Amino acid sequence: MINLVFLLVGIGIASCIFFIYRYQRNREITRMIKYVEEINSRNYSINMEEFKEGRLSILKSELYKTTIMLKESADNSLKDKQDLKKSLEDISHQLKTPLTSILVMLDNLIDDEEMAKETREDFLRDIKREITSVNFLVQSILKLSKFDANTIEYNKEKCKLEEIVKVALKNVSTLCDLKNIMISLSGDTGAEVFCDFRWQVEAVTNIIKNCVEHSKENGKINIRYEENKVYSLIEVQDFGEGIDSADLPHIFERFYKGKNASPDSVGIGLALSKTIVENDNGRISAESDESGTKFIIKYFK
Repeated sequence: MINLVFLLVGIGIASCIFFIYRYQRNREITRMIKYVEEINSRNYSINMEEFKEGRLSILKSELYKTTIMLKESADNSLKDKQDLKKSLEDISHQLKTPLTSILVMLDNLIDDEEMAKETREDFLRDIKREITSVNFLVQSILKLSKFDANTIEYNKEKCKLEEIVKVALKNVSTLCDLKNIMISLSGDTGAEVFCDFRWQVEAVTNIIKNCVEHSKENGKINIRYEENKVYSLIEVQDFGEGIDSADLPHIFERFYKGKNASPDSVGIGLALSKTIVENDNGRISAESDESGTKFIIKYFK
């Protein structure tokens, strides 16, 4: 009888332990099902402090990792949508002004058949300038969108800094001639950088163009290039009105137009240069005061 009692007590204890274990496991599974339902409802607030050690701890941990990844993906998606909305608003604003000006000038040309020849020619020149501005904006946006979408195919090779600068200067030679800007070049003719030549020419062209636009008539621009064991360097310095200290931290932001911005500026050239340089392991910065502005490009090895 004593043995039978002990046997029955043992069976009872074992049964209690088994049912308690089943109850706790089922409760944990039910909790995880609720968490999964919350995740499917895009609610990613899971409290890890509720998780305790046990046979389901590994599954809980993996569930938490999945939740974190989904949350980060959702946050990034929201940020991308907000950035896209802002970019579209900026693009719309940048296109609206020149297109409105073109329409007004075309209406004047159409309505006034007896308009003076000089006035007509002035209107046509203004229309051409506005169309050039719109074309530059559209082309720059397309280039930036390629970088954003990671669809750029790079052809990286050893390139001479001198060649990059000289080709960039050819691209802005007409603008330099119009303002009679003198260019001073100096540096190590053997200095090189491992990059995509075409894209770096685009970046340096935009920087020199910015310096020319902010230089005075008959002004001067100094360009220097060199190479050391840490980085390759290109410096472009103008002697114009300089950049306001409040604007300086923002000049590489897309569509940003500072206090001293040119009327024809669309606020995208420097942003494109920054994107290009950084994609070739470079850094671009600017220093400015009342005596002018210096752009510094460093390509790290």
